[in-house]
Order: sequence, then C-alpha cells, then structure tokens
Amino acid sequence: MKNLQRTLIMGCSLVALAGCGADEIVSPGTGGDIIINNPPPSPTPTPTPTPTQALVTPAGGCPTIATAGGLIDRQTLSGPTGTYRVCELPARFTASDTLPYVRGLVYQINGRVEVGADRGFSSTGTTVTLTVEPGVIFFAQQDSYLVVNRGNAIQSNGTADRPIIWTSRDNIVGVANDNSQQQWGGVVLLGRAPVSDCSSGVFNTSAAPNANPTCEGRLEGAAIATPFGGANAADSSGSFRFNQIRFSGFELAPNNELQSLTTGGAGSGTTIENLVSFNSSDDGVEFFGGGFNVRNMAIIGASDDSLDVDTGAIVNVDTMIAVQRSTTGDRLIELDSPNVADRTPSNAIPQTRLQVNNFTFVQRDGSPQVIQARGGAALGLTNGVINSGNSHCFQIDEPTTLAALIGVDSVVGDCPAVDPIRGGGGNSNADVAAAINAGTNNNFAFAITLTNNVVNGTGETGRTAFNANGRSMFFPTRTYIGAVQNAAALTTTFGNWTCNSSIQNFGSSTGACISLPVYPV
Repeated sequence: MKNLQRTLIMGCSLVALAGCGADEIVSPGTGGDIIINNPPPSPTPTPTPTPTQALVTPAGGCPTIATAGGLIDRQTLSGPTGTYRVCELPARFTASDTLPYVRGLVYQINGRVEVGADRGFSSTGTTVTLTVEPGVIFFAQQDSYLVVNRGNAIQSNGTADRPIIWTSRDNIVGVANDNSQQQWGGVVLLGRAPVSDCSSGVFNTSAAPNANPTCEGRLEGAAIATPFGGANAADSSGSFRFNQIRFSGFELAPNNELQSLTTGGAGSGTTIENLVSFNSSDDGVEFFGGGFNVRNMAIIGASDDSLDVDTGAIVNVDTMIAVQRSTTGDRLIELDSPNVADRTPSNAIPQTRLQVNNFTFVQRDGSPQVIQARGGAALGLTNGVINSGNSHCFQIDEPTTLAALIGVDSVVGDCPAVDPIRGGGGNSNADVAAAINAGTNNNFAFAITLTNNVVNGTGETGRTAFNANGRSMFFPTRTYIGAVQNAAALTTTFGNWTCNSSIQNFGSSTGACISLPVYPV
C-alpha cells in the first residue's frame, strides 16, 4: 500500500521570510505585527488501494480438440484463487492436439493418460504431438499420470513469466502444504534411444555388444507394460521448458513410484530446461537410459534421491539446485549402471554417464551420502557447492565405477571430518579419496557462506572456477562455482518460473508452491 504523505503548511512572516519548506518549522521573529495568510486546506487525498488480483471465475466451457471424444467438462472446482472450469483429458491423445491457456480453466489427468500409442523399437518419425500453451495448469489425483509413448512427443513450453504447472487436486482447492507429497503420479517421457537394462534380462556388454539387438526397458510401477528404448540416440520425445511439477510420486506398485519427471530412452533430440520438481515422494527426477542435456533444474523437497540417473543414461546437467526438506530425503545424486537390483554385469552398455556443472546442493541432517555412484557408472562434477548436513559427501562403490570417474573439479563442501569420502564394494576409502582429490581446486573442509540457502557468499565467490566446456560443449565457460553467483542471479536464472516455499524461497512472482498463480486477463 502506498504511504500517504501529509504536508504541514505553516504560515510564514512577510517580514522575516518569503516562504518556508514543507518539512521546516521557522520562528517568525519577535518584533512588529505578524500577519499569517493561511491558504485554504488541500483536500485529503483518497488513499490508493493495494492492487489485488481478482479471483478466477470459471471459463464458459472446454476447448475443442481433434482427438475423438474430446475434453470432458467436469463442471467446476473452487479454491483460494477462485473457481475453475475442469476439463478432463482423454485417456489417449490419438491426434496432434493443442491445449490452450484459458483463464479460469484447469485440465484434469484422470488415471493413465497417454500421448499416442507405443510405436515400437525400430519406428521412425513422430505420430502424435501434444502441445501445451504457457500458463496451463494440470491437476491429478492418486494413481493418475501422463505418459508420452515412444514415437510421439510433447511440446510443453511455458515462459519465464508463465510456467506450465502440473499439480494435485489438493493444490487447486487449497489444502496442500509445504510437506504435502504423493498426491498423484507425474510426467513420463519415453523414447527410442539406447538403454542398458533389457527387459528380457539379456544385457548388451562391451564383450558382447549385440547380445540383445532390440534391448528395451519397461516403465517401473506401471500396471500396463510400457516399453522404452531403441537404437536412435538422437530420438526426440519433444520439448519440456519452464515447467513446475508439484506434489507427485504416487506409488503405482510396491516399491515402485513415479517421480515428478521420469524419462525412459529419451534421446538427444529431447529438450529439458527450466524445470522445478517440488515435494516428490520418490526421486525428484529419474532418467532411465537415453541421453540428453538439461539446463536450469531445481529439485526441492524430494523424499528419496533428488537426481537419479541409471540404466545407461548419458546426461549433462548445467546449473542445478537441490534442497532437501529437514525431515525427509535420501541422496542428492544416485548414479547407477545398470540397475540397482543386480549390478552385474557392470560393463553393460551404454555405460551410464552423468556430468553436472554449476550446482548447489543442500542436504538435510541424517542422510546417508550426498552423492553415490556405483555399477560402473561414470561421474563428472564441476563448479559445485555442497552443504552436506554432516552427511558423507561422496561414496563410490566397485572398482569399475572408480575407474570410470570423469573427475571432480572446483567443488567445495563442508563434509564431515571423519570419512568425508567413502568407498564400498571393493573400493577403500583411501582409494576413492585419492581419486576425487586428484581434481583441481577442491576443498571438502570448506566453511559454507551461502545466503538464502543457495546464493554464493564471500567464501564461494572467492573460489576459482573450472572450465567445464572442455568436458562438454554444452557447458558454458563460467567464472564462478555454484548454481547462483549472487542475489541478482537468483532472479535472473530461476526467476518467476519457480515457486516459493519454506524449503526454498526463490522470490518468484509466480507465488507460493501451495497456491496457484493468477495471471492478468
């Protein structure tokens, strides 16, 4: 609310003064007559009310789409930000469709919703593309989730000011809080790029690269067999820019849950940028096989691992924040190849390979390790800050994984004094520590000076950066470590496409994660 300024107008002596300022009190003197000419009082200005965004009113109906049966009008749903028209998605999009942004309208994912049908290991081209406009809001309940099948694509591209939001019914009606989770499934992108874990149980290995020429995986937890993988490393599952995925991770089967975002065999033609995962009950994101680049990712409040990469995925992540809740969360990175259940043979191909550049990790007290790699997977970390929460910063299991280490350079952490770096599965602590400490400009007894959880302080600012562009052309050459160089960069990089919570406040004008943005008409 604008402050009201009151001006005190004082009469001024014609003898002593020609005038006086609004904030001055001046004596008129002691001699002669004092003539005071008071001007008529100015009317009290009407206070300017604080601008308030009008509550949303329901759209008049559901848009028309090409898929047979169209959208189903499920009447309205009300919450703190207004009342919305609910338009239920079809069980399967059979034609390329666009879901437009309409003020006062939300799209419901009811059960398993598929984009196209699986087109097989060796198919080419794209059959069905689902396009989502900036500002669209999806919601779902319980066992509901969206799957983009092999040979089809999604174009879910929000903007910095109007992200696309995938959330739960509780979020719409206003009963979600900063500890809510497991309220719906999540988003799944499947493709035709190579994977290391074959559903047949026969692995391709460096010794027998063609043991299974049609090696494909299966989506974990899905009641319906959902294959992914192929032979096209450049395959595209579409584009996923400026998306928030909130309160996801519903358990589809015992010990099998979906993440906010799950990929399977997504190829290098797939684009993932500016993604927020908020309070996933399982991993924040998990990448099975395939290979692509990710830029600007924030994993907030995941109950299991923040980033899980396995089964032959080849992924580069540039600029990543991961912040755990104080009461839940496992590792910030879990890296494996092939799968967790039977990590033999560890020479399965493609080899899982993860590189992360310019990252800031905030781990809760009581977690096992911040980062664990195993199964022969290759790990590279550059320009990172680890607030360890007294957890062991690294664990690398098995000699094949240690031999595959790409390098750890310009990474700092307040790791515990005892065993900050650990081995396992045949690796000694000393061997792993020697390999990691062989990198340049590392300090694992570092005094963290971060502000607002993730913004570099004086200590981080004083560190020398590593030129990660030499590791991958996807990584820019930067002069700082960590994901957020300074307070201004928090807005510039993560800006309004994120949401705010007690776990991490981004200062986003999109508002709180437990609420919904209300855009102007």
